[in-house]
Amino acid sequence: MPTHLLVILGHPVADSLCGHLAAAYAEGARGAGAQVRMLELGQLRFDPLLHAGYQREQPLEPDLVAAQEAIRWAQHIVWVYPIWWGGMPALLKGFFDRVFLPGYAFRYRPGSRLWDRLLAGRSAELLVTMDSPPWYFRWITRMPGHQQMKRAILEFSGIRPVRVRSLGPVIGSSAERRARWIVQARGWGARAASRG
Repeated sequence: MPTHLLVILGHPVADSLCGHLAAAYAEGARGAGAQVRMLELGQLRFDPLLHAGYQREQPLEPDLVAAQEAIRWAQHIVWVYPIWWGGMPALLKGFFDRVFLPGYAFRYRPGSRLWDRLLAGRSAELLVTMDSPPWYFRWITRMPGHQQMKRAILEFSGIRPVRVRSLGPVIGSSAERRARWIVQARGWGARAASRG
């Protein structure tokens, strides 16, 4: 049975390098036989603010209900987004705040500090663009955005393994280099599908 693969574009603009990477990844995975769904967060209609924190329930908009269903369906989730100010765009963070809720992504055990990882059984891949050279992001700023995404969100919820692919620097990159990244993304999608 082909892999159920979900590609989530966390850049608010589809006609961006991230958008082209996401489309290429999905194309490669489909070509290798995977069932692929795509979510473009910039096209979803939802309020990214958790207005009362966790003090009271905030009803999910229909697009977020559909997003939760797509995540449940997926065996492998690919997140494509840029690093802005060391972390993910506000749109993507708002998506996590609204979607990865207690009872959906995790559940604390009664009377314990331990928790159940409710999204276990899925793997993830991050295609992350940045203007910093990846070595600088790793060794100088210590990868705050990667650590948040991989450890504090996805692995906390049971999604593992999480593979991170850092693409940069985008600023000053040639059209040829961006085209090579897109070709690589298509190949990564095909390989992910063939592992299914």
